[in-house]
Amino acid sequence: MGRSEVTGNDQMVMAEFGPLTIVRLNRPSVINSLNLTMIRLIREFLLKALALEECRSVLLTGTGDWGFCAGGDIRALWEQVREGRYEEAERFFREEYALDLLIHEYPKPVVVIADGITMGGGIGLAAGADIVIATERTRMAMPETRIGFFPDVGATGWLYAKCPQGYPAFLGLTGYEMKGGETVRVGMATHLIPSGMMEIVTEIMRNYRVLLARGKDSALSALALLLDPYRMKEVPPNQVLDSWVAEHFDRRGTLEELLGTLKVCRWGHDYCAEFLLTLSERSPTALKVTHALLMHNRNRPLREVFDSELKAASFIIRQHDYLKGVRARVIDRDDAPRWKPGRLAEVGELPTFDP
Repeated sequence: MGRSEVTGNDQMVMAEFGPLTIVRLNRPSVINSLNLTMIRLIREFLLKALALEECRSVLLTGTGDWGFCAGGDIRALWEQVREGRYEEAERFFREEYALDLLIHEYPKPVVVIADGITMGGGIGLAAGADIVIATERTRMAMPETRIGFFPDVGATGWLYAKCPQGYPAFLGLTGYEMKGGETVRVGMATHLIPSGMMEIVTEIMRNYRVLLARGKDSALSALALLLDPYRMKEVPPNQVLDSWVAEHFDRRGTLEELLGTLKVCRWGHDYCAEFLLTLSERSPTALKVTHALLMHNRNRPLREVFDSELKAASFIIRQHDYLKGVRARVIDRDDAPRWKPGRLAEVGELPTFDP
């Protein structure tokens, strides 16, 4: 039997330790959005599981009906920045990135059930996992440019290892929302399993946990065999979108050059018009920072990626657009941010994000 442990009066994260250690995010009222307490608890539980000899694998999941994790607690971060408590916000990013890196480097298999909304910091938790289970309810996106921020949690580096040609810049700049099996096609999830099977899948992993080998590769092979009968084998293709994204977003030039190709594209006109409009609604400063990081972090070691993103986070939370974007899109929800500067051409020179 696993040993169950809950921490704190509100039980924001719960863990059941054993051959299969299950870590549950438990803030369903805010779709399990991460605060600093949760980040520290998840890290603590992962380190305990790592030291537990009988533990063969770790499962990360979330409670509630809406999703695995909607990201970081944006309201709390906004309050800290609004009050000039920048060091507190920076501490959140520093510890969040350290947790994400721990998952990427974790010596035991990590499985994430990304059922429902999985965005921002939720994708950060899933990105380092060995198996990411999506369902028909899964919604994944990194919409940070919409609030005057950038897609962080290592995304400006690991997107290149996961996604088809062009998708790192496409997802990072536009915040495009992937649905269901699309998350597998684009490389953000490894398995597509019906949502109604999640309890059964969890029980199967729990019941067969003692059969998993101690070695990570062998344990992963056994987990894949356990999950295979429940996996939906056919993932719907979208060759038109994939080709269009590769044509327009896999570029090493400037952001202005990328946008220029959208304005004169000869095919995929509907996509061009749609995403030009999308990008026109984003913070120009956030778009420039995102593009700069994508160019800077391509093929860099992941530790360096996180270091550069921490510098970028420290910079961007001090810019006008972060407070205005979160206010308009999250706090007041009037959807009317007033970006400053309002055009890409007016964005000043960015600082270096070298680690």
